[in-house]
Amino acid sequence: MFSKSALLALALLPFSFAQVSDDFESGWDQSAWPTYAPDCNQGGKVTLDTSTAHSGKNSIRVDGAGGFCGHIFFGTKKVPTGDIYVRAYVKASKAFTDSHVTFITMPDSAQGSNKHLRIGGQSKIMMYNRESDDATLPDLSPQGIATSTALPTGSWQCFEYHLGTDGSIETWLNGNVVAGLTVKPGVSNPNAAQWQRSSIKPKPTGIYFGWESYGGDTNTFWYDDVAVSSTRVGCT
Repeated sequence: MFSKSALLALALLPFSFAQVSDDFESGWDQSAWPTYAPDCNQGGKVTLDTSTAHSGKNSIRVDGAGGFCGHIFFGTKKVPTGDIYVRAYVKASKAFTDSHVTFITMPDSAQGSNKHLRIGGQSKIMMYNRESDDATLPDLSPQGIATSTALPTGSWQCFEYHLGTDGSIETWLNGNVVAGLTVKPGVSNPNAAQWQRSSIKPKPTGIYFGWESYGGDTNTFWYDDVAVSSTRVGCT
């Protein structure tokens, strides 16, 4: 884990090499990790939790309410200008249902104003969603659903993803590749037809962790040992 001094040293590096990392053992620095609730927020909340953690004693707890306005996130605008790698240990209290939900959202300038690249769940599995055209990765066909996986509940999971400047996406859960959440230019993916109908290459301007529901689903998520980097951090 990175100390406060290490964080400061990393912050002084050129922006293209920027890395943000926090284990929240010094608390929740809301200037470094502000809350984010685009459009509205009715019922969701973010708190520092001292009762459960992946490492140490602290984590960030997000209580997500049902419905679109029940959303709430915390995160950072310190995003590398090139390839983006994100690692977070997450713990969910409830399994995903068939309804569409989000646990990571990223305002995406490639999609236009106020549009997001979202990582969440639908059809009981993890998936990506592009707000501008509502495309999903993978396709939510029986074949596409089978290429992703559920997010286990009640225990800490290492969730990682990579957004490449060429438009590629890679995703890992506990170090294992999630095939359905992987797409690369020039590489055939029969379950990414919906995603590949657009040539958009994601350019996030922020990365936010939390909860958003487009129906009545509620959930509580915990986040710990979060890192945003220009190279893969890994689960160790």
